Amino acid sequence: MKKKRASVLLTSLLLAALMLTPDLGITAKAGGVGVASVIGASDEDDQDEIEKAQESAQAIQENAEKTDGAGTSYVAGYSSDLVMANVSKTLNVRTEPSDSAEKAGVLYKDCGGRILEQKDGWTKIESGDLVGWADDDYLLFGEDAKELASEVGSEVITVTTNALYVRSEATTSSDSLGVITKGDQLDIIEDLGNGWISVEYDDEEGYVQGKYVTTDFRLDAGETLAAIKLREEEAKKAEMTRQREAVQADGDEVKLLAALIQCEAGNQPYDGKVGVGAVVMNRVKSAAYPNTIYDVIYASGQFTPALNGKVAEVYNSGKISDSCMQAAQAAINGETTVGGATHFKRVGHHDGGYVIQDHVFW
Repeated sequence: MKKKRASVLLTSLLLAALMLTPDLGITAKAGGVGVASVIGASDEDDQDEIEKAQESAQAIQENAEKTDGAGTSYVAGYSSDLVMANVSKTLNVRTEPSDSAEKAGVLYKDCGGRILEQKDGWTKIESGDLVGWADDDYLLFGEDAKELASEVGSEVITVTTNALYVRSEATTSSDSLGVITKGDQLDIIEDLGNGWISVEYDDEEGYVQGKYVTTDFRLDAGETLAAIKLREEEAKKAEMTRQREAVQADGDEVKLLAALIQCEAGNQPYDGKVGVGAVVMNRVKSAAYPNTIYDVIYASGQFTPALNGKVAEVYNSGKISDSCMQAAQAAINGETTVGGATHFKRVGHHDGGYVIQDHVFW
């Protein structure tokens, strides 16, 4: 999911509030929009500090409501009604169960959805905002669908409380790596089964309390015709801008890819950084994916740091390491340490492929 700008603003304002009250340990109050559910080292609530937190959170809420932003469609779920596209490029989804019916949208390679109805060799599906009929010959069901979904999807947490610490260890007394806010999503590494979940946070392993999050299985979703038209119009505008400012645009693409590499592989060896960049560039070159670096990075349900706003934060900060910039340029120039791989996950979450330290590429 592409993070809403309001959520980015909420994070920034909340962090500022926490910096002003570093010893604050607040628990959620039912029905309150103001008190952030930040789990701190102390369980005692100081009334003056709670009132300050309420005032800060109210300001956060008011500013967030003034900021709009569009989310990105994705498919959550991993159940018996799962259906996956079984195509190398795209699959037309129609308004009726017939090849002659109008087109409602498309499913791309690795997209998933939910079965709504089945009739005469056709399946009515729901995939993000797209609802329509697809030919069963180009779909996977049951165990086949689950097998593909496990390869291309990812398990994520979604924060359900106003704010939550990400810890360095699975205990409230451990150091805080940072704060995530309501609606934020992070990739799951493992559910520890003791009330804590390990997650990927800024290319580190962090821990959050399970009672403050929900867990989902996320897959890429299809696109409606309206969404495709809008995306193509935006791409044309961007291309016109690139033609006028070619040098700047080229630099921007390198910087954007470098920001993603820093988020996904900042603590990995140089070969691992190039590998992440190569995955993006392999997708750009493939007919099964968008054909620009930006569109690949921000494709629905793919790179979590891009969709939760972290890539934009790193990009705008300008604090990108020289090695990540070098790796991005190398990948754009055609270098690869992972062959034609178009996917990667943490080691242990996929069998086979190229292993470079903490990641496996395939």
